[in-house]
Amino acid sequence: MALPIAESELILNPDGSVYHIHLRPEQLADKVIVVGDQDRVATVSAHFDSIEHREKNREFITHTGTFRGERITVMSTGIGTDNIDIVLNELDALVNIDLATRTIKPQKRSLKIVRIGTSGALQGDIPVDSFVASSHGMGLDGLLNYYAGLDLCDVPEIARAFQQHAGWLPGMPYPYTVEASSTLLHTLAHDLTQGITATAPGFYGPQGRQLRLAPALPDLNEKLGSFRHGQHRITNFEMETSALYGLGKLLGHECCTVCAIIANRVARQYSKDYKKTVNELIRLVLERLTGPGA
Repeated sequence: MALPIAESELILNPDGSVYHIHLRPEQLADKVIVVGDQDRVATVSAHFDSIEHREKNREFITHTGTFRGERITVMSTGIGTDNIDIVLNELDALVNIDLATRTIKPQKRSLKIVRIGTSGALQGDIPVDSFVASSHGMGLDGLLNYYAGLDLCDVPEIARAFQQHAGWLPGMPYPYTVEASSTLLHTLAHDLTQGITATAPGFYGPQGRQLRLAPALPDLNEKLGSFRHGQHRITNFEMETSALYGLGKLLGHECCTVCAIIANRVARQYSKDYKKTVNELIRLVLERLTGPGA
């Protein structure tokens, strides 16, 4: 018989909810939308027919309700792969660990998790206010290097080709690369621009921005934009997708990211009204996530 997971490893609140996201199993739907911005949760749930549960703890805000009669959860993660590490592990605990006995369930439940994000394009032909779906997440962040099983989800030929192309410095983390759920990618993005999304561990130096500190790789954006591996190219930069894809794949969940392009780093353009673009993307994702066969 499996030993229970220790209280120090799986932390529960007095009401039985998991530590950070403050949810109990019955408060989570099988289809989950994650957003970085706390305020975007209400923007998503404004489209719902009804809301059955609201929860808030730190940057983690959750609304669970229905859209066209189908149950959906939307949750804010905050910014960065460190927050995705918290959210993915705690979402998985809700469905695949018996919280009463602290033991792993023999039958696993798979969630469909869709990130709706904002992003900067790294290709000149991707216009501001368009949508890009992440066929892969390339992790410049290093998170998955802390987990056993990286070899089970990584596409090493892409990662190693990028290291060579970019002149990757020895002290930088291995740029693990993970594919999206092919099913979700087809459902959500069959007619959208698709490409590799580079996931950075910061907004300034890790994305090639310079204020008072010079980045170690000053030509990083040019290297990202010029990279090709067969039919694949790096289309955009953001801060969450690689961890979502890597942890999702290792834990057995289907994950996909679709981003609104609010800036083009090549053309140095920025959206005049990105909130309108994001709202259009929210509607598109909700309709496709609850459509026939989804």
